[in-house]
Amino acid sequence: MTKFQGVDFYGIEGLLGEEERMARNTARAFVEAEVLPIIDKYNREGTFPGHLIPKVGELGFLGANLSGYGLPGVNNVAYGLIMQELERGDSSLRSFASVQGALVMYPILIFGSEAQKEYWLPKLASGEKIGCFGLTEPDYGSDPASMAAKAVRVGDHFVLNGTKMWITNGSIADVAIVWAKLDGQIRGFLVEKGVPGFITSEIQGKFSLRASVTSELSFEDCWIPVENLLPKTEGLKSALMCLNQARYGIAWGAVGAAMACYEAALNYAKERVQFGKPIASFQLVQRKLVHMLTEITKAQLLCLHLGRLKDSGKARHTHISLAKMNNVEKALEIARMARDILGAYGIVDDYPVIRHLCNLESVYTYEGTHDIHTLILGQDITGISAFE
Repeated sequence: MTKFQGVDFYGIEGLLGEEERMARNTARAFVEAEVLPIIDKYNREGTFPGHLIPKVGELGFLGANLSGYGLPGVNNVAYGLIMQELERGDSSLRSFASVQGALVMYPILIFGSEAQKEYWLPKLASGEKIGCFGLTEPDYGSDPASMAAKAVRVGDHFVLNGTKMWITNGSIADVAIVWAKLDGQIRGFLVEKGVPGFITSEIQGKFSLRASVTSELSFEDCWIPVENLLPKTEGLKSALMCLNQARYGIAWGAVGAAMACYEAALNYAKERVQFGKPIASFQLVQRKLVHMLTEITKAQLLCLHLGRLKDSGKARHTHISLAKMNNVEKALEIARMARDILGAYGIVDDYPVIRHLCNLESVYTYEGTHDIHTLILGQDITGISAFE
Protein backbone atom coordinates (compact mmCIF):
# COMPACT_ATOMS: atom_id res chain seq x y z
CA MET A 1 0.00 0.00 0.00
CA THR A 2 1.41 3.36 -1.04
CA LYS A 3 1.80 6.03 1.60
CA PHE A 4 -1.13 8.46 1.69
CA GLN A 5 -0.18 11.77 0.09
CA GLY A 6 -3.42 13.63 0.72
CA VAL A 7 -6.03 14.99 -1.67
CA ASP A 8 -5.34 18.62 -2.57
CA PHE A 9 -6.56 19.57 -6.03
CA TYR A 10 -6.77 23.29 -5.23
CA GLY A 11 -3.41 23.70 -3.51
CA ILE A 12 -4.94 24.23 -0.08
CA GLU A 13 -1.62 23.15 1.43
CA GLY A 14 -0.31 26.61 0.59
CA LEU A 15 -3.01 28.23 2.73
CA LEU A 16 -1.96 26.35 5.86
CA GLY A 17 0.43 27.67 8.48
CA GLU A 18 3.41 25.74 9.81
CA GLU A 19 1.61 24.74 13.01
CA GLU A 20 -1.37 23.51 11.01
CA ARG A 21 0.76 21.38 8.68
CA MET A 22 2.71 19.99 11.62
CA ALA A 23 -0.48 19.00 13.45
CA ARG A 24 -1.86 17.35 10.31
CA ASN A 25 1.37 15.52 9.53
CA THR A 26 1.70 14.26 13.10
CA ALA A 27 -1.84 12.90 13.05
CA ARG A 28 -1.35 11.43 9.58
CA ALA A 29 1.83 9.61 10.59
CA PHE A 30 0.10 8.26 13.72
CA VAL A 31 -2.82 6.95 11.69
CA GLU A 32 -0.54 5.32 9.11
CA ALA A 33 1.65 3.63 11.71
CA GLU A 34 -0.74 2.84 14.56
CA VAL A 35 -4.33 2.79 13.29
CA LEU A 36 -4.57 1.47 9.74
CA PRO A 37 -2.61 -1.74 10.42
CA ILE A 38 -5.02 -2.80 13.21
CA ILE A 39 -8.38 -1.14 12.69
CA ASP A 40 -9.95 -3.91 10.60
CA LYS A 41 -9.31 -6.40 13.40
CA TYR A 42 -11.08 -4.20 15.95
CA ASN A 43 -13.89 -3.40 13.55
CA ARG A 44 -14.48 -7.11 12.95
CA GLU A 45 -14.43 -7.87 16.67
CA GLY A 46 -16.59 -4.90 17.56
CA THR A 47 -14.08 -3.64 20.12
CA PHE A 48 -12.34 -0.31 20.70
CA PRO A 49 -8.51 -0.10 20.39
CA GLY A 50 -8.11 1.34 23.87
CA HIS A 51 -4.36 0.79 23.87
CA LEU A 52 -4.09 3.81 21.55
CA ILE A 53 -5.50 6.23 24.14
CA PRO A 54 -2.20 7.02 25.93
CA LYS A 55 -0.50 7.69 22.58
CA VAL A 56 -3.36 9.94 21.44
CA GLY A 57 -3.02 11.85 24.71
CA GLU A 58 0.78 12.05 24.45
CA LEU A 59 0.48 13.55 20.96
CA GLY A 60 -1.82 16.27 22.29
CA PHE A 61 -4.89 15.30 20.25
CA LEU A 62 -7.33 15.40 23.17
CA GLY A 63 -8.76 18.89 23.61
CA ALA A 64 -6.08 20.13 21.23
CA ASN A 65 -7.82 23.46 20.55
CA LEU A 66 -8.42 24.22 24.24
CA SER A 67 -6.07 26.46 26.24
CA GLY A 68 -4.91 26.68 29.84
CA TYR A 69 -4.30 23.94 32.40
CA GLY A 70 -1.48 22.52 30.27
CA LEU A 71 -3.70 22.07 27.18
CA PRO A 72 -2.15 22.45 23.69
CA GLY A 73 -4.20 25.46 22.54
CA VAL A 74 -3.63 24.94 18.80
CA ASN A 75 -5.85 26.92 16.45
CA ASN A 76 -9.10 25.51 15.12
CA VAL A 77 -7.75 24.70 11.66
CA ALA A 78 -4.95 22.62 13.16
CA TYR A 79 -7.49 20.90 15.40
CA GLY A 80 -9.76 20.24 12.42
CA LEU A 81 -6.91 18.69 10.46
CA ILE A 82 -6.22 16.35 13.39
CA MET A 83 -9.87 15.28 13.35
CA GLN A 84 -9.67 14.81 9.58
CA GLU A 85 -6.75 12.42 9.87
CA LEU A 86 -8.18 10.50 12.81
CA GLU A 87 -11.38 9.84 10.88
CA ARG A 88 -9.38 8.83 7.82
CA GLY A 89 -8.24 6.07 10.14
CA ASP A 90 -11.72 5.35 11.49
CA SER A 91 -14.76 7.25 12.75
CA SER A 92 -14.45 5.44 16.07
CA LEU A 93 -11.12 7.06 16.86
CA ARG A 94 -12.26 10.53 15.81
CA SER A 95 -15.47 10.02 17.82
CA PHE A 96 -13.44 9.13 20.90
CA ALA A 97 -11.27 12.22 20.55
CA SER A 98 -14.26 14.45 19.73
CA VAL A 99 -16.17 13.33 22.80
CA GLN A 100 -13.15 13.60 25.08
CA GLY A 101 -12.21 17.09 23.90
CA ALA A 102 -15.39 18.80 22.71
CA LEU A 103 -18.00 17.15 24.92
CA VAL A 104 -16.13 16.51 28.17
CA MET A 105 -13.10 18.78 28.44
CA TYR A 106 -14.81 21.77 26.81
CA PRO A 107 -17.79 21.88 29.22
CA ILE A 108 -15.48 21.46 32.21
CA LEU A 109 -13.31 24.32 30.92
CA ILE A 110 -16.24 26.63 30.12
CA PHE A 111 -18.78 25.72 32.80
CA GLY A 112 -16.74 24.07 35.54
CA SER A 113 -15.40 25.29 38.87
CA GLU A 114 -11.70 25.96 39.31
CA ALA A 115 -11.32 22.76 41.31
CA GLN A 116 -13.05 20.74 38.58
CA LYS A 117 -10.79 22.22 35.91
CA GLU A 118 -7.58 21.66 37.84
CA TYR A 119 -8.42 18.06 38.66
CA TRP A 120 -10.01 16.79 35.44
CA LEU A 121 -8.50 18.66 32.51
CA PRO A 122 -4.87 17.43 32.75
CA LYS A 123 -6.02 13.86 33.35
CA LEU A 124 -8.45 13.93 30.42
CA ALA A 125 -5.87 15.55 28.13
CA SER A 126 -3.34 12.80 28.81
CA GLY A 127 -5.88 10.01 28.44
CA GLU A 128 -5.35 8.96 32.06
CA LYS A 129 -9.07 9.54 32.53
CA ILE A 130 -11.83 9.00 29.97
CA GLY A 131 -15.08 10.91 29.74
CA CYS A 132 -18.47 10.68 28.06
CA PHE A 133 -21.38 13.05 27.40
CA GLY A 134 -24.91 12.09 28.44
CA LEU A 135 -27.57 14.16 26.70
CA THR A 136 -29.59 11.88 24.38
CA GLU A 137 -32.29 9.72 25.96
CA PRO A 138 -34.16 6.67 24.61
CA ASP A 139 -37.24 8.81 23.87
CA TYR A 140 -35.55 12.17 23.26
CA GLY A 141 -32.83 12.52 20.65
CA SER A 142 -33.54 15.49 18.41
CA ASP A 143 -35.70 17.05 21.16
CA PRO A 144 -33.34 17.15 24.16
CA ALA A 145 -35.34 19.93 25.83
CA SER A 146 -38.00 17.32 26.65
CA MET A 147 -35.54 15.09 28.53
CA ALA A 148 -36.89 13.09 31.44
CA ALA A 149 -33.67 12.90 33.49
CA LYS A 150 -34.10 14.80 36.74
CA ALA A 151 -31.94 15.79 39.71
CA VAL A 152 -33.25 16.78 43.14
CA ARG A 153 -31.24 18.53 45.86
CA VAL A 154 -31.09 16.57 49.13
CA GLY A 155 -28.77 18.17 51.67
CA ASP A 156 -25.24 18.28 50.31
CA HIS A 157 -26.06 15.93 47.40
CA PHE A 158 -28.15 15.76 44.25
CA VAL A 159 -30.17 12.61 43.61
CA LEU A 160 -30.19 11.81 39.90
CA ASN A 161 -32.66 9.57 38.06
CA GLY A 162 -32.87 8.92 34.33
CA THR A 163 -31.47 7.09 31.33
CA LYS A 164 -29.12 8.21 28.57
CA MET A 165 -28.71 6.35 25.27
CA TRP A 166 -26.21 6.05 22.40
CA ILE A 167 -23.37 7.38 24.55
CA THR A 168 -19.90 7.17 22.99
CA ASN A 169 -17.23 6.04 25.51
CA GLY A 170 -19.97 5.33 28.09
CA SER A 171 -18.85 1.93 29.34
CA ILE A 172 -15.16 2.89 29.57
CA ALA A 173 -15.61 6.41 30.96
CA ASP A 174 -14.28 7.47 34.34
CA VAL A 175 -16.62 10.44 34.37
CA ALA A 176 -19.86 11.30 32.58
CA ILE A 177 -21.06 14.82 31.82
CA VAL A 178 -24.78 14.23 32.43
CA TRP A 179 -27.51 16.71 31.58
CA ALA A 180 -30.63 16.64 33.72
CA LYS A 181 -33.37 18.97 34.91
CA LEU A 182 -32.84 20.61 38.30
CA ASP A 183 -35.79 22.71 39.46
CA GLY A 184 -37.01 22.68 35.85
CA GLN A 185 -33.74 23.95 34.36
CA ILE A 186 -31.28 21.74 32.44
CA ARG A 187 -27.91 21.62 34.21
CA GLY A 188 -24.71 19.65 33.76
CA PHE A 189 -23.35 17.22 36.38
CA LEU A 190 -20.10 15.29 36.75
CA VAL A 191 -21.01 11.69 37.55
CA GLU A 192 -18.03 9.52 38.37
CA LYS A 193 -17.66 5.84 37.61
CA GLY A 194 -18.54 3.59 40.52
CA VAL A 195 -21.09 5.89 42.13
CA PRO A 196 -23.95 3.74 43.52
CA GLY A 197 -26.96 3.81 41.21
CA PHE A 198 -24.88 4.56 38.09
CA ILE A 199 -24.93 1.60 35.68
CA THR A 200 -23.53 1.38 32.15
CA SER A 201 -24.26 -1.28 29.54
CA GLU A 202 -22.70 -1.56 26.10
CA ILE A 203 -25.04 -1.55 23.09
CA GLN A 204 -24.62 -4.71 21.03
CA GLY A 205 -25.45 -5.63 17.45
CA LYS A 206 -24.09 -2.49 15.77
CA PHE A 207 -23.26 -2.61 12.06
CA SER A 208 -21.80 0.91 12.24
CA LEU A 209 -19.08 2.40 14.46
CA ARG A 210 -18.18 -1.15 15.42
CA ALA A 211 -14.78 -0.13 16.78
CA SER A 212 -16.39 2.46 19.05
CA VAL A 213 -17.83 1.99 22.54
CA THR A 214 -21.54 2.93 22.47
CA SER A 215 -23.46 2.60 25.72
CA GLU A 216 -26.60 3.14 27.73
CA LEU A 217 -26.26 5.02 31.02
CA SER A 218 -28.78 4.40 33.78
CA PHE A 219 -29.17 6.45 36.96
CA GLU A 220 -31.37 5.13 39.75
CA ASP A 221 -31.30 7.19 42.93
CA CYS A 222 -27.73 8.14 42.08
CA TRP A 223 -26.31 10.42 44.80
CA ILE A 224 -23.92 13.09 43.51
CA PRO A 225 -22.01 15.56 45.72
CA VAL A 226 -23.12 19.17 45.24
CA GLU A 227 -19.60 20.11 44.16
CA ASN A 228 -20.08 17.90 41.08
CA LEU A 229 -22.56 20.32 39.56
CA LEU A 230 -21.04 22.26 36.65
CA PRO A 231 -21.84 25.63 38.25
CA LYS A 232 -21.97 27.79 35.12
CA THR A 233 -24.36 25.61 33.11
CA GLU A 234 -27.58 27.45 32.34
CA GLY A 235 -30.18 25.51 30.42
CA LEU A 236 -30.08 23.60 27.16
CA LYS A 237 -27.96 26.29 25.49
CA SER A 238 -24.97 25.12 27.55
CA ALA A 239 -25.29 21.58 26.20
CA LEU A 240 -25.75 22.88 22.66
CA MET A 241 -22.57 24.94 22.96
CA CYS A 242 -20.72 21.67 23.56
CA LEU A 243 -22.42 20.03 20.58
CA ASN A 244 -21.27 22.88 18.36
CA GLN A 245 -17.66 22.09 19.26
CA ALA A 246 -18.17 18.43 18.39
CA ARG A 247 -20.04 19.17 15.16
CA TYR A 248 -17.14 21.33 14.02
CA GLY A 249 -14.77 18.37 14.40
CA ILE A 250 -17.20 16.10 12.56
CA ALA A 251 -17.24 18.43 9.55
CA TRP A 252 -13.47 17.95 9.23
CA GLY A 253 -13.59 14.26 10.07
CA ALA A 254 -16.00 13.57 7.22
CA VAL A 255 -13.40 14.92 4.81
CA GLY A 256 -10.92 12.34 6.10
CA ALA A 257 -13.35 9.48 5.52
CA ALA A 258 -14.15 10.80 2.04
CA MET A 259 -10.45 11.03 1.15
CA ALA A 260 -9.85 7.45 2.27
CA CYS A 261 -12.70 6.20 0.06
CA TYR A 262 -11.63 8.31 -2.92
CA GLU A 263 -8.02 7.13 -2.70
CA ALA A 264 -9.09 3.48 -2.53
CA ALA A 265 -11.42 3.88 -5.51
CA LEU A 266 -8.88 5.79 -7.61
CA ASN A 267 -6.08 3.29 -7.03
CA TYR A 268 -8.39 0.34 -7.66
CA ALA A 269 -9.77 1.88 -10.88
CA LYS A 270 -6.25 2.36 -12.26
CA GLU A 271 -5.27 -1.24 -11.46
CA ARG A 272 -8.47 -3.17 -12.22
CA VAL A 273 -8.51 -4.35 -15.84
CA GLN A 274 -11.73 -5.19 -17.68
CA PHE A 275 -12.26 -5.50 -21.44
CA GLY A 276 -8.51 -5.29 -21.84
CA LYS A 277 -7.94 -1.92 -20.12
CA PRO A 278 -8.10 -0.32 -16.65
CA ILE A 279 -11.64 0.63 -15.62
CA ALA A 280 -10.29 4.13 -14.92
CA SER A 281 -10.31 4.59 -18.71
CA PHE A 282 -14.10 4.30 -18.90
CA GLN A 283 -16.15 7.48 -18.98
CA LEU A 284 -18.65 6.44 -16.29
CA VAL A 285 -15.88 5.59 -13.82
CA GLN A 286 -14.07 8.85 -14.56
CA ARG A 287 -17.29 10.75 -13.99
CA LYS A 288 -17.62 9.21 -10.53
CA LEU A 289 -14.01 9.93 -9.62
CA VAL A 290 -14.32 13.55 -10.77
CA HIS A 291 -17.50 13.99 -8.72
CA MET A 292 -15.77 12.58 -5.65
CA LEU A 293 -12.76 14.89 -6.07
CA THR A 294 -15.01 17.90 -6.62
CA GLU A 295 -17.02 17.31 -3.45
CA ILE A 296 -13.88 16.68 -1.38
CA THR A 297 -12.37 19.94 -2.62
CA LYS A 298 -15.54 21.89 -1.82
CA ALA A 299 -15.70 20.32 1.66
CA GLN A 300 -12.04 21.17 2.30
CA LEU A 301 -12.59 24.82 1.42
CA LEU A 302 -15.73 24.92 3.56
CA CYS A 303 -13.82 23.54 6.56
CA LEU A 304 -10.84 25.82 6.08
CA HIS A 305 -12.91 28.99 5.98
CA LEU A 306 -15.07 27.80 8.88
CA GLY A 307 -11.90 27.23 10.89
CA ARG A 308 -10.69 30.73 10.08
CA LEU A 309 -14.09 32.14 11.12
CA LYS A 310 -13.93 30.17 14.35
CA ASP A 311 -10.44 31.40 15.15
CA SER A 312 -11.53 35.00 14.55
CA GLY A 313 -14.61 34.56 16.76
CA LYS A 314 -17.01 35.03 13.84
CA ALA A 315 -18.33 31.49 13.40
CA ARG A 316 -22.02 31.06 14.20
CA HIS A 317 -23.69 27.79 15.11
CA THR A 318 -25.48 27.86 11.75
CA HIS A 319 -22.12 27.98 9.95
CA ILE A 320 -21.16 24.81 11.80
CA SER A 321 -24.51 23.17 11.01
CA LEU A 322 -24.03 23.81 7.30
CA ALA A 323 -20.55 22.29 7.29
CA LYS A 324 -21.56 19.23 9.31
CA MET A 325 -24.67 18.69 7.19
CA ASN A 326 -22.96 19.11 3.83
CA ASN A 327 -19.68 17.33 4.49
CA VAL A 328 -21.17 14.22 6.02
CA GLU A 329 -23.77 13.95 3.25
CA LYS A 330 -21.08 14.25 0.58
CA ALA A 331 -18.72 11.86 2.37
CA LEU A 332 -21.47 9.24 2.49
CA GLU A 333 -22.20 9.84 -1.19
CA ILE A 334 -18.49 9.43 -1.98
CA ALA A 335 -18.29 6.22 0.07
CA ARG A 336 -21.22 4.77 -1.88
CA MET A 337 -19.63 5.72 -5.22
CA ALA A 338 -16.33 4.18 -4.13
CA ARG A 339 -18.11 0.99 -3.13
CA ASP A 340 -19.73 0.95 -6.58
CA ILE A 341 -16.38 1.34 -8.37
CA LEU A 342 -14.87 -1.49 -6.32
CA GLY A 343 -17.76 -3.80 -7.17
CA ALA A 344 -17.75 -6.93 -5.02
CA TYR A 345 -14.48 -5.84 -3.40
CA GLY A 346 -16.35 -2.84 -2.08
CA ILE A 347 -18.17 -4.95 0.51
CA VAL A 348 -15.12 -6.62 2.09
CA ASP A 349 -12.65 -5.02 4.47
CA ASP A 350 -9.66 -5.71 2.24
CA TYR A 351 -10.45 -2.09 1.37
CA PRO A 352 -11.55 0.62 3.84
CA VAL A 353 -14.63 1.68 1.87
CA ILE A 354 -17.38 -0.46 3.41
CA ARG A 355 -16.12 0.32 6.92
CA HIS A 356 -16.25 4.06 6.26
CA LEU A 357 -19.60 3.74 4.50
CA CYS A 358 -21.17 1.98 7.48
CA ASN A 359 -19.60 4.42 9.94
CA LEU A 360 -20.83 7.43 8.00
CA GLU A 361 -24.40 6.14 8.24
CA SER A 362 -24.12 6.90 11.97
CA VAL A 363 -22.21 10.15 11.56
CA TYR A 364 -25.01 11.32 9.22
CA THR A 365 -27.50 11.22 12.10
CA TYR A 366 -25.51 11.80 15.28
CA GLU A 367 -24.68 15.20 16.79
CA GLY A 368 -27.83 16.47 15.08
CA THR A 369 -29.40 14.56 12.20
CA HIS A 370 -29.11 15.80 8.63
CA ASP A 371 -32.75 16.90 8.76
CA ILE A 372 -32.32 18.78 12.04
CA HIS A 373 -29.35 20.74 10.66
CA THR A 374 -31.42 21.50 7.56
CA LEU A 375 -34.15 22.97 9.76
CA ILE A 376 -31.62 24.93 11.85
CA LEU A 377 -30.47 26.56 8.63
CA GLY A 378 -34.03 26.99 7.41
CA GLN A 379 -34.91 28.90 10.56
CA ASP A 380 -31.80 31.04 10.21
CA ILE A 381 -32.53 32.17 6.65
CA THR A 382 -36.32 32.56 6.97
CA GLY A 383 -36.68 33.61 10.59
CA ILE A 384 -39.37 30.95 10.98
CA SER A 385 -38.92 27.88 13.21
CA ALA A 386 -40.14 24.57 11.83
CA PHE A 387 -39.68 22.88 15.21
CA GLU A 388 -42.82 24.25 16.85
